[in-house]
Amino acid sequence: MTTPAAPVNRLRPRRSCLAVPGSNPRFLEKAQGLPADQVFLDLEDACAPLAKPEARHTIVKFLNEGDWTGKTRVVRVNDWTTHWTYRDVVTVVEGAGQNLDCIMLPKVQDAQQVVALDLLLTQIEKTMGFEVGKIGIEAQIENAQGLNNVNEIATASPRIETIIFGPADFMASINMKSLVVGEQPPGYPADAYHYILMKILMAARANNLQAIDGPYLQIKNVNGFREVAGRAAALGFDGKWVLHPGQVDAANEVFSPSQEDYDHAELILDAYEWCTSEAGGKKGSAMLGDEMIDEASRKMALVIAGKGRAAGMQRTSKFEAPEA
Repeated sequence: MTTPAAPVNRLRPRRSCLAVPGSNPRFLEKAQGLPADQVFLDLEDACAPLAKPEARHTIVKFLNEGDWTGKTRVVRVNDWTTHWTYRDVVTVVEGAGQNLDCIMLPKVQDAQQVVALDLLLTQIEKTMGFEVGKIGIEAQIENAQGLNNVNEIATASPRIETIIFGPADFMASINMKSLVVGEQPPGYPADAYHYILMKILMAARANNLQAIDGPYLQIKNVNGFREVAGRAAALGFDGKWVLHPGQVDAANEVFSPSQEDYDHAELILDAYEWCTSEAGGKKGSAMLGDEMIDEASRKMALVIAGKGRAAGMQRTSKFEAPEA
């Protein structure tokens, strides 16, 4: 395999991942002006079977001619159990591969399905003269088998960038007693999704991947969206799907640190760098106000600071070294 000319940024901002039907030109046009970190043009569930062939070409047109500045550009193809997948990939990647960041593969059940997509992408890239390995893969976990195999799926290809939870199909696959996607099923006193989300998160973090929560279908209930998104963000997820423009700002806010936390994280990094330096006495720990900080503090601060920087946040405080 040809080595990419430059390292690929696999950790792109994905606080808000906007779903857009690939068969709807009006929605595809509008999506370009929304402040979503990622936009995925959908050939799967949001696209009727009879509309899929034409939608492929519509997506190619909008990827090549649209203005997606500042957005991660993704196309969700159909899953490998259908007869549409290979033609989805070939048409979209041959037609717009140079203006595409990732292919999202739904209903991933085992590592071999990711390997198959990787091989197909490599052949297309070589045939078309594209940079080999540049196009990433997002793997969507939507049933029990996929969750059981999520660790193997996460290591199936160097193209993998994210592991995504698909709640609707997952709820149906395990016979969960609920008709409201993303909400807790009645009769269960705890969080019914905690194990699923944590297993996805552990597989992602063990392999330096991002973890993305799936959609919340009550699109007019922004407060409900915030609550569900907040649970995923609290665990450490990087972002969530949005199905409506009204959810975009909420997702960007929930998956960004507060200004106070961002400032504090940057101060911790500055203070730790100073205290471990020659000028700071080469100490392994130090006090920042009333708080003791050390190497573990630095690692935690790096996470918050990284999210703030990715969100374009600006510091409102400055570290000042204590007087000798």
